[in-house]
Amino acid sequence: SRTLTVDCDVIQADGGTRTASITGSYVAVALALQKLINANQVSPAVLTTPVAAVSVGVVGDELLLDLCYEEDSAAQVDLNVVMTGAGQFVEIQGTAEKTPFEQETLLGLLSLARQGIEQLLARQAELLGR
Repeated sequence: SRTLTVDCDVIQADGGTRTASITGSYVAVALALQKLINANQVSPAVLTTPVAAVSVGVVGDELLLDLCYEEDSAAQVDLNVVMTGAGQFVEIQGTAEKTPFEQETLLGLLSLARQGIEQLLARQAELLGR
């Protein structure tokens, strides 16, 4: 059994640093593991599925994907969503900043998050040559 610790520094961002760290870290881990796989030091089965993350929120009456700092500061609701390449949720973290929100809003935010994560997963696959 091996443990891999990833320390990700976001050099430049306009909000969403946590989600950027998760999405970028997956690419770094996949590249590192590919080197170990090529050297026959780990099994190809060690990396089972990609992961990516986005922020979503409600600003005014609008559902937004990948909130910038100003949008995040003004959001009535904000969520961080992490999903696998198989479409499964790893984490959903969210807050109603001032007033509660309806289930319909949550479902809309999760749908928007899924769309954004699918785009990121496609970009990860492209970068990794998969």
